[in-house]
Amino acid sequence: MEVKIAKDAGFCFGVKRAMKMAWNELEKSENGIFALGPLIHNKQAVSKYEERGLKTVEQVEVIPSNKSMIIRSHGVGESVYSEAKEKSINVIDTTCPFVKKIHNIVKEYNDKNYKIIVIGDMKHPEVIGINGWCNNNAIIIKTLEQMNEIIFDNSKKYCVVAQTTINLTLYNNIVDKLSKEIENIEFYNTICSATKVRQQSAKELALDVDCMIVIGGRHSSNTQKLVDICKEVVPTIAIETKLELNEEELRKYKVVGVTAGASTPDWIISEVIEFLELI
Repeated sequence: MEVKIAKDAGFCFGVKRAMKMAWNELEKSENGIFALGPLIHNKQAVSKYEERGLKTVEQVEVIPSNKSMIIRSHGVGESVYSEAKEKSINVIDTTCPFVKKIHNIVKEYNDKNYKIIVIGDMKHPEVIGINGWCNNNAIIIKTLEQMNEIIFDNSKKYCVVAQTTINLTLYNNIVDKLSKEIENIEFYNTICSATKVRQQSAKELALDVDCMIVIGGRHSSNTQKLVDICKEVVPTIAIETKLELNEEELRKYKVVGVTAGASTPDWIISEVIEFLELI
């Protein structure tokens, strides 16, 4: 079997930065540190950090006063910082700079009385955090079909941002429709360059192989988008680790391509590649 690896795969800048910051803080801490939500959408990586003393919680209110709290790379809403300050919690902010840029745009335009539109998944932590910078009043659009249910007010001004991991084609299609329906609107394409590059790299590789293997967490948005992109081209297998691979199933393919989401550690990718090269 020939194994080909996507040119761009695995940890992106934002995740790599967050993981390094978190690990450095854990090494300095004697009593452990709290993380507000899973550090990244990869349970294998998070487990390693929890073994070192990381405690994952879902709400600021359960964190004792004067403790340290990590804000993950997905970012959080403005109110979380206020809650932490009230409890004298030391905030270790690993929010991805690209996500922080979206927060700043949303806050600026919300303060100028623009209605905020976020192109993304309302259940994703990044989008929940973005919405928290405009008093949770954003219009959130995930599909073109959703737009048929929304009535826009042309007496208002609108500002559009995007979840960093949203599919570029979907973003462009929604932007095209919005520009036809709303008179006073400003667009900010805030899709992360790493996301665009990974999606393009995965698509190019999929065209050159018999099967694609996409490695990443089940709850990782950018990983699932890579799966969708590859599936449009070639048979695609989505896994979290090498343990999910079926050797007999893979033997029918001569050339297999491998890519991974932005929250997939290098060691997990290496294990998968080593497994495939032995088939």
